[in-house]
Amino acid sequence: MYLASTDAVAKAKAKTKPEAEAVPEGAAEAKAEGKAKRGRVAGPVIALGAVSLVTDISSEMVTAVLPLYFVLQLGLSPLQFGFLDGLYNGVTAFVRLLGGYAADRGGRHKLVAGGGYALSALSRLGLLLAGGATAGIGAALAADRIGKGVRTAPRDALISLSSPPDTLGRAFGVHRAMDTTGALLGPLAAFALLWATADAYNAVFVVSFCFGLLGVLMLVAFVPGRHDATLVAATRREPSTTKRGRVVDLLRIPAFRRVLGAAALLGAATIGDAFLYLLLQRRLDFAVSWFPLLPLGAAAVYLLLAVPAGRLADRVGRRVPFLAGHAALLGGYVLLLCPTDGLPLLVGVLLLLGIFYAATDGVLMALATPVLPRGRRASGMAVLQTGQALARLVAAAGFGAAWTLWGVGPALTCAVLALTVALAGAALLLPRTGSLQNPERQA
Repeated sequence: MYLASTDAVAKAKAKTKPEAEAVPEGAAEAKAEGKAKRGRVAGPVIALGAVSLVTDISSEMVTAVLPLYFVLQLGLSPLQFGFLDGLYNGVTAFVRLLGGYAADRGGRHKLVAGGGYALSALSRLGLLLAGGATAGIGAALAADRIGKGVRTAPRDALISLSSPPDTLGRAFGVHRAMDTTGALLGPLAAFALLWATADAYNAVFVVSFCFGLLGVLMLVAFVPGRHDATLVAATRREPSTTKRGRVVDLLRIPAFRRVLGAAALLGAATIGDAFLYLLLQRRLDFAVSWFPLLPLGAAAVYLLLAVPAGRLADRVGRRVPFLAGHAALLGGYVLLLCPTDGLPLLVGVLLLLGIFYAATDGVLMALATPVLPRGRRASGMAVLQTGQALARLVAAAGFGAAWTLWGVGPALTCAVLALTVALAGAALLLPRTGSLQNPERQA
Protein backbone atom coordinates (compact mmCIF):
# COMPACT_ATOMS: atom_id res chain seq x y z
CA MET A 1 0.00 0.00 0.00
CA TYR A 2 1.40 3.38 -0.91
CA LEU A 3 1.79 6.46 1.21
CA ALA A 4 -0.60 8.45 -0.96
CA SER A 5 -3.33 5.82 -0.96
CA THR A 6 -6.62 6.78 0.65
CA ASP A 7 -6.25 4.50 3.64
CA ALA A 8 -2.69 5.51 4.37
CA VAL A 9 -3.45 9.22 4.21
CA ALA A 10 -6.50 8.79 6.42
CA LYS A 11 -4.49 6.88 9.02
CA ALA A 12 -1.68 9.41 8.94
CA LYS A 13 -4.07 12.31 9.49
CA ALA A 14 -5.83 10.43 12.30
CA LYS A 15 -2.64 10.15 14.34
CA THR A 16 -2.18 12.67 17.11
CA LYS A 17 0.98 14.74 17.37
CA PRO A 18 2.40 12.82 20.36
CA GLU A 19 1.87 9.55 18.54
CA ALA A 20 3.67 10.81 15.42
CA GLU A 21 6.60 12.07 17.46
CA ALA A 22 6.87 8.75 19.27
CA VAL A 23 8.01 6.96 16.12
CA PRO A 24 11.41 5.38 16.82
CA GLU A 25 14.37 6.71 14.85
CA GLY A 26 14.61 4.94 11.52
CA ALA A 27 11.08 3.55 11.73
CA ALA A 28 9.77 5.97 9.14
CA GLU A 29 12.27 4.87 6.54
CA ALA A 30 11.68 1.23 7.39
CA LYS A 31 7.97 1.77 6.92
CA ALA A 32 8.54 3.41 3.55
CA GLU A 33 10.84 0.59 2.50
CA GLY A 34 8.26 -2.01 3.47
CA LYS A 35 5.67 -0.34 1.27
CA ALA A 36 7.91 -0.53 -1.78
CA LYS A 37 9.28 -4.03 -1.29
CA ARG A 38 7.35 -5.26 -4.28
CA GLY A 39 9.25 -2.86 -6.54
CA ARG A 40 6.40 -0.45 -7.07
CA VAL A 41 6.83 3.30 -7.07
CA ALA A 42 5.30 5.18 -4.13
CA GLY A 43 2.07 7.12 -4.56
CA PRO A 44 3.57 10.57 -3.88
CA VAL A 45 6.08 9.98 -6.67
CA ILE A 46 3.27 9.26 -9.13
CA ALA A 47 1.37 12.35 -7.98
CA LEU A 48 4.45 14.55 -8.32
CA GLY A 49 5.07 13.04 -11.74
CA ALA A 50 1.57 14.03 -12.85
CA VAL A 51 2.11 17.59 -11.59
CA SER A 52 5.44 17.78 -13.41
CA LEU A 53 3.86 16.42 -16.60
CA VAL A 54 1.24 19.18 -16.73
CA THR A 55 3.71 21.88 -15.67
CA ASP A 56 6.25 20.80 -18.26
CA ILE A 57 3.66 21.13 -21.01
CA SER A 58 3.29 24.73 -19.86
CA SER A 59 7.01 25.53 -19.62
CA GLU A 60 8.12 23.69 -22.76
CA MET A 61 5.53 25.47 -24.88
CA VAL A 62 7.38 28.70 -24.10
CA THR A 63 10.89 27.22 -24.13
CA ALA A 64 10.37 25.72 -27.58
CA VAL A 65 9.78 29.11 -29.20
CA LEU A 66 12.40 31.17 -27.34
CA PRO A 67 15.42 30.39 -29.59
CA LEU A 68 13.35 31.33 -32.63
CA TYR A 69 12.17 34.54 -31.00
CA PHE A 70 15.59 35.66 -29.77
CA VAL A 71 17.89 34.62 -32.64
CA LEU A 72 15.73 34.46 -35.75
CA GLN A 73 13.19 37.21 -35.02
CA LEU A 74 15.14 39.65 -32.83
CA GLY A 75 18.42 38.90 -34.63
CA LEU A 76 20.59 38.43 -31.54
CA SER A 77 24.16 37.22 -32.05
CA PRO A 78 25.24 33.81 -30.72
CA LEU A 79 27.16 35.61 -27.95
CA GLN A 80 24.04 37.52 -26.85
CA PHE A 81 21.92 34.39 -27.03
CA GLY A 82 24.53 32.50 -25.01
CA PHE A 83 24.19 34.96 -22.15
CA LEU A 84 20.40 34.94 -22.35
CA ASP A 85 20.28 31.16 -22.45
CA GLY A 86 22.63 30.96 -19.50
CA LEU A 87 20.51 33.52 -17.63
CA TYR A 88 17.37 31.51 -18.38
CA ASN A 89 18.94 28.45 -16.74
CA GLY A 90 21.21 30.05 -14.14
CA VAL A 91 19.36 33.10 -12.77
CA THR A 92 17.81 31.00 -10.01
CA ALA A 93 21.07 29.61 -8.66
CA PHE A 94 20.88 31.22 -5.24
CA VAL A 95 17.09 31.07 -5.06
CA ARG A 96 17.45 27.29 -5.11
CA LEU A 97 19.40 27.48 -1.88
CA LEU A 98 16.70 29.54 -0.17
CA GLY A 99 14.00 27.19 -1.43
CA GLY A 100 15.85 24.12 -0.17
CA TYR A 101 16.52 25.66 3.23
CA ALA A 102 12.92 26.82 3.63
CA ALA A 103 11.59 23.38 2.66
CA ASP A 104 13.77 21.58 5.22
CA ARG A 105 12.58 23.80 8.09
CA GLY A 106 9.58 21.95 9.48
CA GLY A 107 9.23 19.68 6.47
CA ARG A 108 7.47 22.33 4.33
CA HIS A 109 8.40 20.66 1.06
CA LYS A 110 4.93 20.82 -0.49
CA LEU A 111 4.31 24.44 0.52
CA VAL A 112 7.60 25.70 -0.92
CA ALA A 113 7.28 23.63 -4.07
CA GLY A 114 3.72 24.90 -4.55
CA GLY A 115 4.90 28.50 -4.35
CA GLY A 116 7.45 27.81 -7.08
CA TYR A 117 4.87 26.18 -9.34
CA ALA A 118 2.49 29.13 -8.85
CA LEU A 119 5.17 31.72 -9.67
CA SER A 120 6.07 29.93 -12.90
CA ALA A 121 2.42 29.82 -13.93
CA LEU A 122 1.99 33.55 -13.28
CA SER A 123 5.09 34.32 -15.35
CA ARG A 124 3.10 33.37 -18.47
CA LEU A 125 0.83 36.31 -17.78
CA GLY A 126 3.97 38.45 -17.56
CA LEU A 127 4.92 37.42 -21.07
CA LEU A 128 1.49 38.53 -22.26
CA LEU A 129 1.74 41.89 -20.50
CA ALA A 130 5.30 42.52 -21.75
CA GLY A 131 3.97 43.26 -25.24
CA GLY A 132 7.28 42.47 -26.92
CA ALA A 133 9.38 44.73 -24.63
CA THR A 134 12.75 43.15 -23.97
CA ALA A 135 12.80 44.22 -20.30
CA GLY A 136 9.34 42.82 -19.67
CA ILE A 137 10.15 39.54 -21.37
CA GLY A 138 13.36 39.25 -19.38
CA ALA A 139 11.49 39.86 -16.11
CA ALA A 140 8.87 37.23 -16.98
CA LEU A 141 11.55 34.68 -17.86
CA ALA A 142 13.39 35.46 -14.62
CA ALA A 143 10.16 34.89 -12.65
CA ASP A 144 9.66 31.56 -14.40
CA ARG A 145 13.19 30.45 -13.60
CA ILE A 146 12.88 31.61 -9.99
CA GLY A 147 9.75 29.52 -9.67
CA LYS A 148 11.54 26.52 -11.12
CA GLY A 149 14.50 27.06 -8.83
CA VAL A 150 12.31 27.27 -5.74
CA ARG A 151 10.30 24.13 -6.49
CA THR A 152 12.88 21.69 -7.84
CA ALA A 153 14.81 20.80 -4.68
CA PRO A 154 11.72 20.38 -2.43
CA ARG A 155 10.05 18.25 -5.11
CA ASP A 156 13.08 15.98 -5.45
CA ALA A 157 13.39 15.80 -1.67
CA LEU A 158 9.78 14.61 -1.49
CA ILE A 159 10.58 11.90 -4.03
CA SER A 160 13.63 10.74 -2.06
CA LEU A 161 11.78 10.77 1.29
CA SER A 162 8.93 8.75 -0.21
CA SER A 163 11.18 6.02 -1.65
CA PRO A 164 13.42 3.35 -0.08
CA PRO A 165 17.16 3.65 -0.85
CA ASP A 166 17.36 0.64 -3.16
CA THR A 167 14.64 1.96 -5.52
CA LEU A 168 15.70 5.60 -5.78
CA GLY A 169 16.86 5.18 -9.36
CA ARG A 170 13.51 3.73 -10.41
CA ALA A 171 11.54 6.38 -8.49
CA PHE A 172 13.41 9.26 -10.08
CA GLY A 173 13.25 7.49 -13.43
CA VAL A 174 9.45 7.20 -13.27
CA HIS A 175 9.11 10.82 -12.24
CA ARG A 176 11.45 12.00 -15.00
CA ALA A 177 9.59 9.87 -17.55
CA MET A 178 6.30 11.55 -16.63
CA ASP A 179 8.00 14.94 -16.58
CA THR A 180 9.43 14.25 -20.02
CA THR A 181 6.01 13.32 -21.35
CA GLY A 182 5.09 16.93 -20.68
CA ALA A 183 8.28 18.06 -22.37
CA LEU A 184 7.27 15.96 -25.36
CA LEU A 185 3.76 17.38 -25.56
CA GLY A 186 4.71 21.02 -24.89
CA PRO A 187 6.61 21.77 -28.12
CA LEU A 188 3.99 19.84 -30.08
CA ALA A 189 1.27 22.06 -28.62
CA ALA A 190 3.32 25.18 -29.35
CA PHE A 191 3.85 24.08 -32.94
CA ALA A 192 0.14 23.39 -33.41
CA LEU A 193 -0.83 26.76 -31.94
CA LEU A 194 1.66 28.70 -34.05
CA TRP A 195 0.45 26.89 -37.16
CA ALA A 196 -3.23 27.42 -36.35
CA THR A 197 -2.90 31.09 -35.34
CA ALA A 198 -0.35 32.26 -37.93
CA ASP A 199 2.53 32.66 -35.48
CA ALA A 200 0.53 34.30 -32.68
CA TYR A 201 2.87 33.98 -29.70
CA ASN A 202 0.21 35.32 -27.33
CA ALA A 203 -1.90 32.21 -27.93
CA VAL A 204 1.04 30.07 -26.81
CA PHE A 205 1.40 32.13 -23.64
CA VAL A 206 -2.31 31.92 -22.76
CA VAL A 207 -2.52 28.14 -23.14
CA SER A 208 0.77 27.78 -21.27
CA PHE A 209 -0.68 29.73 -18.31
CA CYS A 210 -3.75 27.46 -18.21
CA PHE A 211 -1.60 24.32 -18.00
CA GLY A 212 0.60 25.90 -15.33
CA LEU A 213 -2.44 26.74 -13.19
CA LEU A 214 -3.74 23.18 -13.58
CA GLY A 215 -0.40 21.86 -12.27
CA VAL A 216 -0.71 23.99 -9.13
CA LEU A 217 -4.23 22.71 -8.46
CA MET A 218 -3.10 19.09 -8.89
CA LEU A 219 -0.24 19.61 -6.41
CA VAL A 220 -2.65 20.97 -3.81
CA ALA A 221 -5.15 18.17 -4.32
CA PHE A 222 -3.03 15.04 -4.70
CA VAL A 223 0.46 15.46 -3.19
CA PRO A 224 0.83 14.75 0.56
CA GLY A 225 2.09 17.75 2.50
CA ARG A 226 4.06 18.44 5.66
CA HIS A 227 1.45 16.82 7.90
CA ASP A 228 2.05 13.39 6.36
CA ALA A 229 3.37 11.38 9.34
CA THR A 230 6.01 9.41 7.46
CA LEU A 231 7.60 12.44 5.79
CA VAL A 232 7.59 14.54 8.94
CA ALA A 233 9.21 11.74 10.91
CA ALA A 234 11.82 11.28 8.20
CA THR A 235 12.83 14.94 8.33
CA ARG A 236 12.88 15.12 12.13
CA ARG A 237 14.79 11.98 13.04
CA GLU A 238 18.35 12.94 12.16
CA PRO A 239 21.24 13.86 14.47
CA SER A 240 21.19 17.36 15.94
CA THR A 241 24.53 18.18 14.30
CA THR A 242 22.80 18.48 10.93
CA LYS A 243 19.33 19.62 11.94
CA ARG A 244 19.97 23.35 12.25
CA GLY A 245 23.26 23.75 10.46
CA ARG A 246 23.86 26.16 7.63
CA VAL A 247 23.55 25.05 4.03
CA VAL A 248 27.31 25.42 3.61
CA ASP A 249 27.82 22.82 6.34
CA LEU A 250 26.72 20.19 3.84
CA LEU A 251 30.07 20.71 2.12
CA ARG A 252 31.68 19.07 5.14
CA ILE A 253 30.35 15.73 3.91
CA PRO A 254 33.24 14.32 1.81
CA ALA A 255 31.11 12.15 -0.48
CA PHE A 256 28.72 15.04 -1.19
CA ARG A 257 31.63 17.32 -2.06
CA ARG A 258 32.81 14.79 -4.61
CA VAL A 259 29.35 14.43 -6.20
CA LEU A 260 28.97 18.23 -6.32
CA GLY A 261 32.43 18.68 -7.83
CA ALA A 262 31.78 16.09 -10.54
CA ALA A 263 28.38 17.57 -11.44
CA ALA A 264 29.78 21.11 -11.64
CA LEU A 265 32.78 20.00 -13.70
CA LEU A 266 30.59 18.23 -16.22
CA GLY A 267 28.09 21.11 -16.23
CA ALA A 268 30.86 23.53 -17.18
CA ALA A 269 31.40 21.48 -20.36
CA THR A 270 27.70 21.24 -21.33
CA ILE A 271 26.82 23.85 -23.94
CA GLY A 272 23.02 23.60 -23.72
CA ASP A 273 20.24 22.09 -25.81
CA ALA A 274 19.26 25.33 -27.53
CA PHE A 275 22.69 25.62 -29.12
CA LEU A 276 22.49 22.05 -30.40
CA TYR A 277 19.10 22.74 -31.96
CA LEU A 278 20.36 25.94 -33.57
CA LEU A 279 23.36 24.06 -34.97
CA LEU A 280 21.06 21.39 -36.41
CA GLN A 281 18.87 24.03 -38.05
CA ARG A 282 21.97 25.71 -39.46
CA ARG A 283 23.40 22.46 -40.85
CA LEU A 284 20.15 21.02 -42.23
CA ASP A 285 18.60 24.35 -43.27
CA PHE A 286 15.01 23.26 -42.66
CA ALA A 287 12.07 25.67 -42.35
CA VAL A 288 12.06 27.57 -39.07
CA SER A 289 8.43 26.59 -38.46
CA TRP A 290 9.70 23.07 -37.70
CA PHE A 291 12.16 24.31 -35.09
CA PRO A 292 9.83 23.85 -32.05
CA LEU A 293 9.59 20.15 -32.91
CA LEU A 294 13.31 19.46 -32.46
CA PRO A 295 13.05 18.83 -28.69
CA LEU A 296 10.47 16.13 -29.40
CA GLY A 297 13.07 13.67 -30.65
CA ALA A 298 15.28 13.97 -27.58
CA ALA A 299 12.24 13.96 -25.29
CA ALA A 300 10.91 10.76 -26.87
CA VAL A 301 14.20 8.96 -26.28
CA TYR A 302 14.35 10.31 -22.72
CA LEU A 303 10.80 9.11 -22.08
CA LEU A 304 11.58 5.60 -23.30
CA LEU A 305 14.87 5.22 -21.42
CA ALA A 306 14.35 7.10 -18.14
CA VAL A 307 12.86 4.16 -16.22
CA PRO A 308 15.27 1.51 -17.64
CA ALA A 309 18.19 3.83 -16.84
CA GLY A 310 16.91 4.23 -13.28
CA ARG A 311 16.57 0.48 -12.83
CA LEU A 312 20.04 -0.06 -14.21
CA ALA A 313 21.42 2.54 -11.82
CA ASP A 314 19.82 0.71 -8.87
CA ARG A 315 21.45 -2.54 -9.96
CA VAL A 316 24.96 -1.56 -11.05
CA GLY A 317 25.44 1.68 -9.14
CA ARG A 318 24.50 5.21 -10.18
CA ARG A 319 28.03 6.33 -11.00
CA VAL A 320 28.36 4.30 -14.22
CA PRO A 321 25.11 5.42 -15.94
CA PHE A 322 25.83 9.04 -14.98
CA LEU A 323 29.23 8.99 -16.68
CA ALA A 324 27.90 7.00 -19.64
CA GLY A 325 25.20 9.61 -20.21
CA HIS A 326 27.80 12.35 -20.53
CA ALA A 327 29.77 10.14 -22.90
CA ALA A 328 26.63 10.01 -25.08
CA LEU A 329 26.47 13.81 -25.04
CA LEU A 330 30.11 13.89 -26.11
CA GLY A 331 29.15 11.66 -29.03
CA GLY A 332 26.51 14.21 -30.05
CA TYR A 333 29.12 16.98 -30.13
CA VAL A 334 31.46 14.84 -32.21
CA LEU A 335 28.65 13.98 -34.63
CA LEU A 336 28.03 17.68 -35.26
CA LEU A 337 31.70 18.05 -36.17
CA CYS A 338 31.60 15.18 -38.65
CA PRO A 339 30.59 15.59 -42.32
CA THR A 340 27.42 13.59 -41.62
CA ASP A 341 24.33 15.30 -42.98
CA GLY A 342 20.62 14.85 -43.47
CA LEU A 343 18.53 12.39 -41.49
CA PRO A 344 21.48 10.48 -39.92
CA LEU A 345 22.75 13.70 -38.35
CA LEU A 346 19.31 14.71 -37.07
CA VAL A 347 18.45 11.30 -35.63
CA GLY A 348 21.91 10.73 -34.21
CA VAL A 349 22.14 14.01 -32.31
CA LEU A 350 18.61 13.79 -30.90
CA LEU A 351 19.11 10.15 -29.92
CA LEU A 352 22.35 10.85 -28.09
CA LEU A 353 20.86 13.90 -26.37
CA GLY A 354 17.92 11.82 -25.14
CA ILE A 355 20.27 9.13 -23.82
CA PHE A 356 22.24 11.83 -22.02
CA TYR A 357 19.21 13.07 -20.12
CA ALA A 358 17.83 9.61 -19.36
CA ALA A 359 21.12 8.50 -17.82
CA THR A 360 21.95 11.67 -15.88
CA ASP A 361 19.00 13.79 -14.77
CA GLY A 362 17.21 11.60 -12.24
CA VAL A 363 20.30 9.43 -11.71
CA LEU A 364 22.23 12.41 -10.32
CA MET A 365 19.56 12.98 -7.66
CA ALA A 366 19.57 9.27 -6.82
CA LEU A 367 23.37 9.40 -6.64
CA ALA A 368 23.31 12.30 -4.18
CA THR A 369 20.48 11.09 -1.94
CA PRO A 370 22.45 8.47 0.07
CA VAL A 371 25.15 11.00 1.01
CA LEU A 372 22.65 13.54 2.41
CA PRO A 373 21.04 13.45 5.88
CA ARG A 374 17.28 12.89 5.69
CA GLY A 375 16.47 16.26 7.23
CA ARG A 376 18.73 18.14 4.79
CA ARG A 377 17.68 16.54 1.52
CA ALA A 378 16.12 19.65 -0.02
CA SER A 379 19.06 21.85 1.01
CA GLY A 380 21.59 19.37 -0.33
CA MET A 381 19.81 18.94 -3.63
CA ALA A 382 19.53 22.72 -3.93
CA VAL A 383 23.29 23.08 -3.45
CA LEU A 384 23.89 20.41 -6.08
CA GLN A 385 21.48 21.98 -8.57
CA THR A 386 22.95 25.42 -7.93
CA GLY A 387 26.48 24.25 -8.65
CA GLN A 388 25.33 22.59 -11.85
CA ALA A 389 23.30 25.65 -12.96
CA LEU A 390 26.19 28.06 -12.40
CA ALA A 391 28.55 25.77 -14.29
CA ARG A 392 26.13 25.59 -17.23
CA LEU A 393 25.81 29.37 -17.19
CA VAL A 394 29.57 29.59 -17.72
CA ALA A 395 29.42 26.92 -20.43
CA ALA A 396 26.62 28.66 -22.36
CA ALA A 397 28.35 32.05 -22.26
CA GLY A 398 31.71 30.50 -23.15
CA PHE A 399 30.37 28.58 -26.13
CA GLY A 400 28.47 31.63 -27.37
CA ALA A 401 31.65 33.72 -27.16
CA ALA A 402 33.71 31.06 -28.94
CA TRP A 403 31.11 30.75 -31.71
CA THR A 404 31.02 34.52 -32.20
CA LEU A 405 34.79 35.00 -32.16
CA TRP A 406 36.09 31.85 -33.87
CA GLY A 407 33.17 30.28 -35.70
CA VAL A 408 31.16 27.11 -35.23
CA GLY A 409 33.90 24.54 -35.97
CA PRO A 410 36.49 25.77 -33.46
CA ALA A 411 33.78 26.36 -30.83
CA LEU A 412 32.53 22.76 -31.14
CA THR A 413 36.09 21.44 -31.04
CA CYS A 414 36.66 23.30 -27.78
CA ALA A 415 33.41 21.83 -26.40
CA VAL A 416 34.52 18.30 -27.31
CA LEU A 417 37.89 18.76 -25.63
CA ALA A 418 36.33 20.33 -22.54
CA LEU A 419 33.79 17.54 -22.08
CA THR A 420 36.46 14.87 -22.57
CA VAL A 421 38.59 16.39 -19.82
CA ALA A 422 35.53 16.85 -17.59
CA LEU A 423 34.56 13.19 -18.01
CA ALA A 424 38.01 12.05 -16.94
CA GLY A 425 37.92 14.36 -13.91
CA ALA A 426 34.40 13.28 -12.90
CA ALA A 427 35.36 9.61 -13.10
CA LEU A 428 38.05 10.29 -10.50
CA LEU A 429 35.82 12.45 -8.31
CA LEU A 430 32.62 10.42 -8.09
CA PRO A 431 32.54 8.19 -4.99
CA ARG A 432 32.13 4.46 -5.25
CA THR A 433 29.00 2.79 -3.91
CA GLY A 434 30.75 1.72 -0.74
CA SER A 435 31.43 5.31 0.29
CA LEU A 436 27.77 6.36 0.12
CA GLN A 437 26.88 5.31 3.64
CA ASN A 438 25.95 7.04 6.92
CA PRO A 439 25.98 10.68 5.80
CA GLU A 440 24.93 11.79 9.30
CA ARG A 441 28.25 10.59 10.66
CA GLN A 442 30.16 12.54 8.04
CA ALA A 443 28.31 15.83 8.51
